[in-house]
Amino acid sequence: MKEGFRQAMAWLHTWVGLIFGWLLFAIFLTGTLSYFKDEITHWMQPEVQVHGVDDARSLAVAQAYLERQAPTAARWFITLPDSRDPGLSVMWQDKVDPGKRGNFIQKVLDPVSGQPVQVRESMGGEFFYRFHFQLQMPHPWGRWLSTFAAMVMFVALITGIITHKKIFKDFFTFRPRKGQRSWLDGHNAVGVLVLPFHLMITYSSLVIFMSMVMPAPIVASYGDDTRAFFSEVFPATDNAPALGQPGKLLPLGPMYAQARQQWAGGHVGRVAVNNPGDVNASVNVFRAGSDSVVHDFGSIVSFNGTTGEQVRVSGEPSLPAVIGGSFYGLHMGHFAGPVLRWLYFICGLAGTAMIGTGLVMWLGKRQLKHVKSGVMPFELKLVEVLNIASMSGLMIAIAAFFWANRLLPVSVAERSAWEVQVFFIAWGLSLLHAMLRRGRQGWVEQLSVGALLFVAVPLLNAITTSEHLGVSLARGDWAMAGFDLTCLGSGVFLAWAAWKMQRRAALPSKAEGVPSLKLKPEAH
Repeated sequence: MKEGFRQAMAWLHTWVGLIFGWLLFAIFLTGTLSYFKDEITHWMQPEVQVHGVDDARSLAVAQAYLERQAPTAARWFITLPDSRDPGLSVMWQDKVDPGKRGNFIQKVLDPVSGQPVQVRESMGGEFFYRFHFQLQMPHPWGRWLSTFAAMVMFVALITGIITHKKIFKDFFTFRPRKGQRSWLDGHNAVGVLVLPFHLMITYSSLVIFMSMVMPAPIVASYGDDTRAFFSEVFPATDNAPALGQPGKLLPLGPMYAQARQQWAGGHVGRVAVNNPGDVNASVNVFRAGSDSVVHDFGSIVSFNGTTGEQVRVSGEPSLPAVIGGSFYGLHMGHFAGPVLRWLYFICGLAGTAMIGTGLVMWLGKRQLKHVKSGVMPFELKLVEVLNIASMSGLMIAIAAFFWANRLLPVSVAERSAWEVQVFFIAWGLSLLHAMLRRGRQGWVEQLSVGALLFVAVPLLNAITTSEHLGVSLARGDWAMAGFDLTCLGSGVFLAWAAWKMQRRAALPSKAEGVPSLKLKPEAH
């Protein structure tokens, strides 16, 4: 009975991993890149320079600009630069009739001169973050599909633990150059090494979207009044209405400093000003969600904008907010410093590798059965094509996305949309190439192209901008330099993988190898 149950779990592990493996590979890889989405955005908008300016100076510059450009706006929003995002971002909303939503206008300012920076239009790292849970699909279908994939991943993890009797013993076993056995050892090793991370990431993603996929606990606690739940998790600000009388907004710097005192030196995420030109102006200072592991959705200190009087300090978060914020914070990793963020990144890559090795093993094991006949069934050929396109093809698409950022004219209309289109065009071409080329040769060629594109990114950056490695390293712009160096390292790794694949193809056929197979439907 025990063996029968384990066999059933092995069957479930294998097939859910195969059916959803290609989708999960893309979700994991883009989610891993999202841990550095601010750094990616900085590289993709090189016009934003790094300045060693304190928050007080930046806040004064932003306020002076908004007072000149949008004195009658309904709202101002100011996001201060930090170590990850050097841009001083301001946004304002046009004043409109009650019940209507005005237009939002956003600018990036130079924190020294206070002048707008002409930044190229780009989604930057936000693209990978959005694709990670929306899959570039209309709302809410992408979220439903990615969440269902997360459920499948959770099932695959649990069944994988049950299936492997000696999972922790196998962790210390690696047999190189042993074909399928080597792939299995690698799969087990990365799976066990970062198993807690995989479980945390997968389960927390389900909790983040629990109101969509698991509404029963919310309904049980709040009945039909589900808005009460969201009000507790995301408390709204109670802003004073405009009186229609002109008023003078006080400097925001002292309010900023007072808010930080309330948080014992905590960081400010953004500053919002309501009705800045009115006598009843209000200022809300929001705490940064990165101050703790528990992501803070509603820690606010409110002021009267014309008197500077502190009006309200948000209370302790509710239990739903703490629980939701804990899972959200752990999943997003906003609290992580540079070292921990890199650890998140490495664990994410390990999860991606675990999925990829699983797909390769499934195909290799079944290809061995057809070595003698030299005929590969259509379904195995299909899996082989999807393996190549979903893994090496995705790497090419990511590199093409970065190349498009540098090569597309800055003035082209809908430029950010074109960057995304280049990503999918490159991905689609990789699928076509995998359909036309033999399996191992397809791998080698696509890995080589990906290696060339990534290795050349620092050179492309040096040719098209003034922010090359020599400049960014000298200036201490580690986000810009780190991106170039990471791309270089990625290219070297892909080149090594292509070389290993080509070397194996050149060796005489061995027991673990698979000879060239002809595409021919298998007789049933």
